[in-house]
Amino acid sequence: MNADTSVQSSGFLGRGPIFWLGMTFASTGAIAGLALSEAIENAVAIMVLMLVPIGTMVALFLSMLAKNAAPDGDCVSQGEAQRRYIKRVAIFTSLYLATFAALTFMDQVVAEAHPARYVIATLPGLAVIGIFWAIGRLIVEEKDEFLKMLTVRQTLVASALALSAASIWGFLESADLVVHLDAYWYAVVWFLGLFVGAVINRIEYGTWGAA
Repeated sequence: MNADTSVQSSGFLGRGPIFWLGMTFASTGAIAGLALSEAIENAVAIMVLMLVPIGTMVALFLSMLAKNAAPDGDCVSQGEAQRRYIKRVAIFTSLYLATFAALTFMDQVVAEAHPARYVIATLPGLAVIGIFWAIGRLIVEEKDEFLKMLTVRQTLVASALALSAASIWGFLESADLVVHLDAYWYAVVWFLGLFVGAVINRIEYGTWGAA
């Protein structure tokens, strides 16, 4: 085994997908707990802290790609559709981080009623939509039926988790049993569910899948 293969087989920064998945859940849960307990009430502080699980999700994504690229017979190698998918996700993730930072600090430079606030507040959501589009294109463009099936399974698991969380929390909120939760959290749950689906793929089929 050469040096490149050793790096790939060990995942991103020497850590595997399970480690980064755990870090993503732990950091998201910690921030959600701080917000729900009102230990942190400043919205800007919460949004800045949310960059932590976003970073661990990116690391998890890169770790899964490194695993899939390892030529050890344990995972499926990357194809052209996956390479295009990686580039698209990288672009939209970068746009998300940039627009998220702009949204975080816009209160300091933009008046409350200014039309620019609507534009800036919409941009991170559009970047997330771009990631959804990239996953959809992967399903359409992937020629390997096995990889396509794994990706579809991941998206179904993610959708089930996000919609279930939205439904349960929504009813609890309507009964005044929990605090209000901003809707963008359900997209965060969806992405977490995508990685849960990858873990399920790994357990059942020995590979993380493409997305």
